[in-house]
Parts: sequence; C-alpha cells; structure tokens
Amino acid sequence: MSSTITYTVSGMSCGHCEKAINEEVSALAGVTEVTADAQAGTVTISSASPLDEEQVRAAVDEAGYELVGRSA
Repeated sequence: MSSTITYTVSGMSCGHCEKAINEEVSALAGVTEVTADAQAGTVTISSASPLDEEQVRAAVDEAGYELVGRSA
C-alpha cells in the first residue's frame, strides 16, 4: 500500500535547500519520490508503505531544517 504525505518544513529558502532535503529523505527505506518546495515550505513524500514520522523528522533535521508537522 503506497502512501503520500506532505509535511511543513521551516528554514528552506532556495533550490539548494530543496536538494538537501530531497537527498536526505530519499535515503529512507521505502521512499519512492520526494518533492521539496522552498516557496511553499513543504516536502511531499511518496513511499511504498507509511513512514515513521520520526525517521522523516531525523532526515529533515540532518539536512539542516525543521519538520514542523503534517500539512493540511
């Protein structure tokens, strides 16, 4: 069962920010697609199965940004 979730991320301001988050989150097991959007302040993650939010938080933190929570 695939899953797609959008999270709000603070601190992104440019394409370099998007790339850093894409690289870290893409490394998580099961992730099939990552789309970070600095303008919107979001990252949308598609995965083969639901991800543990703490793993996503850790990957975003590793990239140097803060996962605020799920977007509406």
